[in-house]
Amino acid sequence: QVQLVESGGGLVQAGGSLRLSCAASGSIFSSNTMGWYRQAPGKQRELVAHITSGGSTNYADSVKGRFTISRDNPKNTVYLQMNSLKPEDTAVYYCNVDLTTPWGLRSVYWGQGTQVTVSS
Repeated sequence: QVQLVESGGGLVQAGGSLRLSCAASGSIFSSNTMGWYRQAPGKQRELVAHITSGGSTNYADSVKGRFTISRDNPKNTVYLQMNSLKPEDTAVYYCNVDLTTPWGLRSVYWGQGTQVTVSS
């Protein structure tokens, strides 16, 4: 069994910052690519950023220069530092983690989602 626990969402004024965390626990041998997606009301879920096990990162154009994704491999945790937040960043943010179990099973898991609301 694998569990993902997200934290760090909330309400912030435009221009402010938030830091999201997503910790994976349970039967984990290794964590592969880890990422963050978001879904605003009435819109499709979209990729925000992801980071490979080697530390390579990729960002959506809309967040480049404002958001930073990082990871702590021993803790199987991924972070999203969000600066200069804009009202259009308002969404439910989901972590997405590609994990390998001790038995060699590789699967993708989703967090429960955390609300980020940016007021103007």
